[in-house]
Amino acid sequence: MGKQISVYGGTGFIGSRFCEMFPDKVALIERDVRRPKTNDILYFISTIHNYNVFDDPHLDINTNLSVLIDTLEACRSTHPKDTVFNFISSWFVYGKIEALPATESTACNPKGFYSITKRAAEQLIISHCETFDLKYRILRLCNVYGPSDDKASKKRNALQFLTGEIMDNRDINLYDDGKNIRDLLYVDDVCRAIDLVISKAPKNDIYNIGSGVPHNFKEMMQYVKKKANSNSFFHSVEPPHFHKVVQVQDMFLDISKLKSLEFQPELTIWDGLDKIMKSTQKEKDK
Repeated sequence: MGKQISVYGGTGFIGSRFCEMFPDKVALIERDVRRPKTNDILYFISTIHNYNVFDDPHLDINTNLSVLIDTLEACRSTHPKDTVFNFISSWFVYGKIEALPATESTACNPKGFYSITKRAAEQLIISHCETFDLKYRILRLCNVYGPSDDKASKKRNALQFLTGEIMDNRDINLYDDGKNIRDLLYVDDVCRAIDLVISKAPKNDIYNIGSGVPHNFKEMMQYVKKKANSNSFFHSVEPPHFHKVVQVQDMFLDISKLKSLEFQPELTIWDGLDKIMKSTQKEKDK
């Protein structure tokens, strides 16, 4: 068995898949436990979207910041000199920027409680590690999709949610006619990238995790409609006010640093959509 890493949040969409793909590397930390089992940390714990402000405005702060600080302190007290804290962040921290693609040095201007607390979490980790002479890596993930995301919805992983709607021949609404672009990567490729970064990348740095390829949302939905021989109709609708306030219209990532580690995705977006459609059809046939 090789070197193990303490995984926090290993039951979520991406964390659980990472644990499945790399079981020999994982020392899973149970829910509500802060003390790590090893000095290498992989931290997935997080809220998942910007909409919690309507139901529980403290949730993003408590989950993304308070729990994080408790974990950092537990790691420092357990391994005071050799902790390496690998933090899973999000492209949401960039917010609206002037030029694409977003590089790791692009100035961040996030909107929304989730986005802002993820950026604050990054800064807290850097400050904490610099103060106590610990090491860190921050991994900013693009939009992650895959058939194992059982929490896919209009708020989170709309690609998977709308794929299911189209396969059921339901009409769908696309904000601004689906002209927005996104950087998407299949969950297995994301997990491979995470493993590569925490295994080989220099410490005390930030890494974009994505495909580096911009994809138009409507084109992806048209692909699904054609493959599924669907009768769905696409309605162009204006985004709601809150979406305009907190969401970014277009985003894709510069992954030059990730590529320097010899990362190559194994699946194209079209391969990934085929997998989602196949999985969705299996669920329908049960």
